[in-house]
Amino acid sequence: MAKITVNNNGSLRIEGEITICDAAGKEFGFGGRSVISLCRCGHSENKPFCDGNHKRVGFQSQVEARDLPPPAPKPLVA
Repeated sequence: MAKITVNNNGSLRIEGEITICDAAGKEFGFGGRSVISLCRCGHSENKPFCDGNHKRVGFQSQVEARDLPPPAPKPLVA
């Protein structure tokens, strides 16, 4: 099971067994890594992965865990 941590003012840190694919379904290779970080700020030169540019641009986002509401019901198809 993967663990995803939303780092304040930074990336999404992902630990554990995961697969990330591009839009065509091709898998990214992680070079043996078991922990990766994904960009949240949009300024990484290595998207979708974090390269630390959030620090340079002063990205700020404090996140606190919360419960999401239930999903909206899907319309019935007649």
